[in-house]
Amino acid sequence: MLRIRQIITVAAGIFLLAGVAQAADVFTISSPAFKDGAMLAKKNAGANKQNPNCVGDNVSPPLQWTNVPAGTTSFALVMTDPEGRGTGVDHWIAYGIPASVTSFAEGEVSKPSDKYVGGIGTAKQSIYMGPCTPPGSPHHYTFVLIATDLDPKALPPGLTKPELFEKLNGHVKGSTGIIGLFKNPL
Repeated sequence: MLRIRQIITVAAGIFLLAGVAQAADVFTISSPAFKDGAMLAKKNAGANKQNPNCVGDNVSPPLQWTNVPAGTTSFALVMTDPEGRGTGVDHWIAYGIPASVTSFAEGEVSKPSDKYVGGIGTAKQSIYMGPCTPPGSPHHYTFVLIATDLDPKALPPGLTKPELFEKLNGHVKGSTGIIGLFKNPL
């Protein structure tokens, strides 16, 4: 009886370790500045002084990713507020991010960079544009990272989200996401 318990205990341990090892291989995006489903900092909000809902400094949050799918040669990253303006607002469209890039530092994508090709978001900008949430309930800002098999220089600058997604069709190796919330403090 003791021998059976030992075998079951060892088997359970191996099963748990196998589950942990498998979970560790999941393609994941994260941020040291906010947890998935948590609030973004006020400094991450937009800084358009002509819009009273833009109450921040337009500092992009730091982002990092791990366990990139095999065969990935580039990434695309899209930040969208699905509640914005009824049909959603695309705050940032980036692609052509080389597979060697596995993070963006705080504030790095608030300006043009040679680490990505800028697409065109709803505000007609090719850089990170932070939340300009109206007063009321918090909005969900989804950061979706897409691993692709496209060469980083394959796509031209200035693609909208629908244009980008059309070009990515058949080239996606995997995707991951994180959600940051923002509520206008006014």
